[in-house]
Amino acid sequence: MSNLLTSFEIPTHLHASSPIERRGLERDQVRMMVLDPLSGKRKHTHFRTIIDTFQAGDVIVLNRSRTIPSSLQAGGANGDVEVRLARKVNHDRYEVLLVGNQYRDGENIYFQNGLLATVEGRGSEHPLQVLKFQFGGISLMEYIYDYGSPIYYEYVENPWPLNDYQTVYSSVPGSIEMASAGRAFTWEIIAALEEKGVEICYVTLHTSLSYYEDDKWPSPSSHPELYTIPHETAGVINKAKEEGRRVTAVGTTVVRALESAVRNDRLTPQDSVLTYLYINQEHSLRIVDALLTGFHEPEASHLDLLTAFVDHEVLIGAYNEAIEQGYFWHEFGDMNLIVPGRL
Repeated sequence: MSNLLTSFEIPTHLHASSPIERRGLERDQVRMMVLDPLSGKRKHTHFRTIIDTFQAGDVIVLNRSRTIPSSLQAGGANGDVEVRLARKVNHDRYEVLLVGNQYRDGENIYFQNGLLATVEGRGSEHPLQVLKFQFGGISLMEYIYDYGSPIYYEYVENPWPLNDYQTVYSSVPGSIEMASAGRAFTWEIIAALEEKGVEICYVTLHTSLSYYEDDKWPSPSSHPELYTIPHETAGVINKAKEEGRRVTAVGTTVVRALESAVRNDRLTPQDSVLTYLYINQEHSLRIVDALLTGFHEPEASHLDLLTAFVDHEVLIGAYNEAIEQGYFWHEFGDMNLIVPGRL
């Protein structure tokens, strides 16, 4: 759980329960609050205006991780259980959250079509456990896609298909939950930004499970996530930093990946490395200058990360204004662009 004191409460009607396309609009028509972290000024607009905010030479970094169907139904000696994948450990093991029933180490869990898994022990933190499946690799991933579904939290009213939980540019399966800050992007907006002279590059960070039920949240320092930074991306960003150009991260996942890979003030390529980095107001940002993100719950560590960009009081003031203005929260919600000096 976040240790950041907060002073806002999200009204129930602002919990986005459906993708904007299911509400008769396009994905790039979500609203966007632009916040200048230096002055505290705010502007209320729509995501499509993001093209006007950026200048030639700016760099935007996207997370190309693709959401997998991370909820599986199973049963065993203790009865039925929902198995929520939390993080891939290796080819046949996942950290999981068992929802609905408790299983002890050594007990078996039986899935549809005869798949067997065994509880092996504790995960990286309570209440996660390690589950060893009877087969792994491509076969296990095919099973997950055949029988799994996205994780549906209580504010989601309908079982939306997996495709609703993807960004248009996602290409590397592995995220437990959608890296949702990039959901509003369309290929048309990406093309318009590139035509303007904005450089677009990619990292991959596979998100872990962000909520453990019963008001339990991951501890930021015990929340490993796997990430990759290609050589090309590192080169583009290092050159931009040398020339004093702005680097904008799309999502807290991108911030965590980039800030985890700084060596001697330069971004270094990484290939499938775990990060345990916890970013809060005490973290001095080395790579990222601006951030596009969604709106985060008071208990989430993502909110702590935002205080590396903007003073806590300014942030809470902006969040309360967003509530007054009727912005939507969660993965299908509206956007918040934190960018200095562009208002």
